[in-house]
Amino acid sequence: MKPLAYRIRPKSFDEIVGQDHLVGKNGVITKMLNQNKLFSMILYGEAGCGKTTIAEIIASQFPLTSYSFNASTDTKAKLKDITDGAKYHENTICIIDEIHRMKKDVQDFLLPFVENGELIIIGLTTENPYRSINPAIRSRCHIYRMNEITKDDVIKLLEKAIISEKYNELPRDILEYIAITSSCEIRSALNMLEVIEMLDKEDLNLENAKKLIGKKAFQLDDKGEYYYDIASAMIKSIRGSDPDAALHYLARLLEIGDIEFISRRLLCSAYEDIGLGNPNIGPRVWAATEAARALGLPEARLPLAYAVVDLATSPKSNSTYVAINDAIKDLETLTSMKIPPHILNKELKSGKYEYKYPHDYKNGYVIQQYLPDELLNKVYYKPKDTGSYERGITEYMKKIKSEAKK
Repeated sequence: MKPLAYRIRPKSFDEIVGQDHLVGKNGVITKMLNQNKLFSMILYGEAGCGKTTIAEIIASQFPLTSYSFNASTDTKAKLKDITDGAKYHENTICIIDEIHRMKKDVQDFLLPFVENGELIIIGLTTENPYRSINPAIRSRCHIYRMNEITKDDVIKLLEKAIISEKYNELPRDILEYIAITSSCEIRSALNMLEVIEMLDKEDLNLENAKKLIGKKAFQLDDKGEYYYDIASAMIKSIRGSDPDAALHYLARLLEIGDIEFISRRLLCSAYEDIGLGNPNIGPRVWAATEAARALGLPEARLPLAYAVVDLATSPKSNSTYVAINDAIKDLETLTSMKIPPHILNKELKSGKYEYKYPHDYKNGYVIQQYLPDELLNKVYYKPKDTGSYERGITEYMKKIKSEAKK
């Protein structure tokens, strides 16, 4: 038997929930159908919000030949077969799943067919197309954002499914639990409903439903993009000095259980976002992540939470992060930067090429050239004023340079 999510997949726009702005009575796609006009478009939104379903209904409603193409797995050769077939029809629809993964050469090949209207594409993506899709393709498509599915939308859909499949009626608390536990992802919610239907009518209660469903289903697609969104939110919360938000996102990452990934992100934050604002933070975070690895879950949450709070509440400085990026950028634009002769590892002890050994001078500092001529007087490292340690660096550098000039 086919899964419930497949059996009750909507066959008309009336059956779709949460997307009235597109397929409701006055929705833009509904108007296209009513006026028998269709334009290339990109639908984007979270997994399970109905992108594929809407695309398939569009294809079924228009009297046009239609094809499907997956940008992750299908080849340019398949797309060529599709465009070759399109030559024999006035218009052809091509539904492109994961369009944000389409390689540049494939996009370039597709472009003229979209431009002359020979091929009408319906691109589907979980990514923001303004960031992830080639501007040339994007400019030739109408872009529509899918609404996030709400808890009430999921409950409404579950109630319809129960009626259409002649399932046992479920108490409201179970319906709400399914909606919350599925993270309002329609496919997950319907899969959970199908599992709960295995309970006898007398056993239909929330506790038994919880046992069958298991842990909360986090919003992770096949490639795990949402996982990285959670990690990014944790790091941004640390950077923004919000320990409560950072702990929330850490908790979500811990549910997935990848201690190594979390540890790498926290160590990166220690040196990128806190840096010399709190120079002891790197070793402390390293110790905490090592402890997490030794303990394993669930106890690993303790040192990781310690590290997250320590990072979030530390003075912030990205001065070394900015400095090294600027130095690398100069390597990309400047060439033939020779090391000053006096600091080469050679015995030059006279005239302007003599190397001055800093420890032989007051305060262990002497003015001499270290940078190549092309970068003379270039300043990469600019101390910040957010922490006492870096304020001390500023004062120290001012002092030794001032006394060296006397």
